[in-house]
Amino acid sequence: MIKVLLVDDQNLIRQGLRALLELESDLEIVGEAENGQMAIDFITQLQPDVVLMDIRMPIMDGVAATREIQQNFPKVKVLVLTTFDDDEYVKAALQHGAMGYLLKDTPSEELAVAVRAVQRGYTQLGPGIVKKLLTQFPNTSTQTPPIPPNIAELTPREKEVLKLIAIGASNREIAQQLYISEGTVKNHVTNILNRLGLRDRTQAAIIANTYLAYLNEHS
Repeated sequence: MIKVLLVDDQNLIRQGLRALLELESDLEIVGEAENGQMAIDFITQLQPDVVLMDIRMPIMDGVAATREIQQNFPKVKVLVLTTFDDDEYVKAALQHGAMGYLLKDTPSEELAVAVRAVQRGYTQLGPGIVKKLLTQFPNTSTQTPPIPPNIAELTPREKEVLKLIAIGASNREIAQQLYISEGTVKNHVTNILNRLGLRDRTQAAIIANTYLAYLNEHS
């Protein structure tokens, strides 16, 4: 059973999330908090596995709360729920250890899948975030930097998977496009991260976009 803590300053939103997630037999809503400080206070008592975290809240916002949670409760996974207007907050939350973000209007089935994935340690990125994150790393050169040997050593299939990660495709979407199983995709992603010495899919997406011309030519 995955224990989930809901954090949002709007009671209606919390009620909606609870109603959706309680339909899932493997998810348990252990509590609700209306701001980041209350969430931190609840974690010691409730010991959730995953925190669904709003960004803009009074007293303590989601970015500050995420930072505190990762410093003091590193085993607790934070999944940010937000809107398209919160780009800078989302980037900050990811930098402070959030495992990913989803839009608040994400269908319940996708939300449940994301909670399970985050609990297992997988990063979940909603629409458009990879492209927005890449704007933080402008290409100051007109030439592509030399290809690192570890990228050249990727198999053709791993390069295909890496290209799809670059556009924010989920494991399911990659599996459908390449006509392979999700389990095989997970194995490829793990191999890619290990070979390139990366922490998560966000870093992989940045690397992939940096060397996209090479990947297109050699996959």
